[in-house]
Amino acid sequence: MKPVDQWFDEYGESHRNPVNKLLHWICVPLITFSVLGVFWAIHPVVAFVVVGLALGFYLMLSWRLASVMLLQSLIMLWILSIMPQVFWPCVAIFVLAWIGQFIGHYVEGKKPSFFQDVQFLLIGPVWLMGFVFHRLGWRY
Repeated sequence: MKPVDQWFDEYGESHRNPVNKLLHWICVPLITFSVLGVFWAIHPVVAFVVVGLALGFYLMLSWRLASVMLLQSLIMLWILSIMPQVFWPCVAIFVLAWIGQFIGHYVEGKKPSFFQDVQFLLIGPVWLMGFVFHRLGWRY
């Protein structure tokens, strides 16, 4: 398993343009939320299992980052639990957020990282959290 810094460096190679970064700050959390929402619509237990699997991956990178990602995931799951409709709104969010992602990568001039390695789909959300940690002076 690569160390978290190596994942972040590799992911960051195709995320240098300020427009692409801004779109990622908006779209990555929306994609995460919408994916959890689709799993929630299938069954809430499925969504919790998916969160557990992602957290297992994050724990291998950093227990500190995994802890914050757990909190973030629980907030998203709570929001999903109070939504009257979940599936179609999450499908719409997913499609629109991916359009935003591909616009960002078009501006960047580089393909999304997950074309190189599908694990980068899990790195995107935690990469953003890495910036928050850095800004707050926290170690991950």
